[in-house]
Amino acid sequence: MLPEALKQRIIPVVTACALAIATVFVGFFEGKENTAYRDIAGVWTICYGHTGDVKAGDYKTDAECDALLQQDLKPAFHAIDRLVTVPLSELQRAALASFIYNVGTGAFERSTLLKKLNRGDLIGACNELRRWNKAAGQVWQGLTNRREAERMLCLEKL
Repeated sequence: MLPEALKQRIIPVVTACALAIATVFVGFFEGKENTAYRDIAGVWTICYGHTGDVKAGDYKTDAECDALLQQDLKPAFHAIDRLVTVPLSELQRAALASFIYNVGTGAFERSTLLKKLNRGDLIGACNELRRWNKAAGQVWQGLTNRREAERMLCLEKL
């Protein structure tokens, strides 16, 4: 067993690894828009899919967008830590963080994906990602592509 002092130094590094992977992954699929726009669901959005305090005419620099993405991913990782009861690889954590970032913590908390995951059915849970390819009731190719990539990342270490 690792000494507690060493363990406490390793945990932030491991978390940073998953965050780095998720940042690249989310950035790739969200794309970056420095000027506010309405997304496919009609929600005001900026940077890498940041919502909430966004309004028409808002502008963010590249550095501000990067900082927002880091900030916006933290709740996804907190949800994973709080809700998932089985061990995950860092690639699985990154895949789930991307998914949660996109669909929200509440949707993840109520999902069959989480139920399967916590039953130890990692393959079944990763395959559930494919079902989340709709926005505003319509299947979107971009979401289908993203879910397949999240699924592949989720299954990478299995």
